[in-house]
Amino acid sequence: MNDERLKILGLNIKFARLKAKISQEMLAEKIGVSRETISMIENGNQNTSVLKILDIASILNVELCQLFKDI
Repeated sequence: MNDERLKILGLNIKFARLKAKISQEMLAEKIGVSRETISMIENGNQNTSVLKILDIASILNVELCQLFKDI
């Protein structure tokens, strides 16, 4: 999958995760996916459900709109 929107979403998630000082492993565990899945999402190589994105925003303590910034 090569959609620029997924790459931007992934970078926004990665930035928020790093700012929150949460590892990929910890985030993955909290939303019930593998670390590899988080890596693929952050690299824009995997689409994910809106519900997972809502979970990610909640865990990272960011507004949903921050994850969709610049898309």
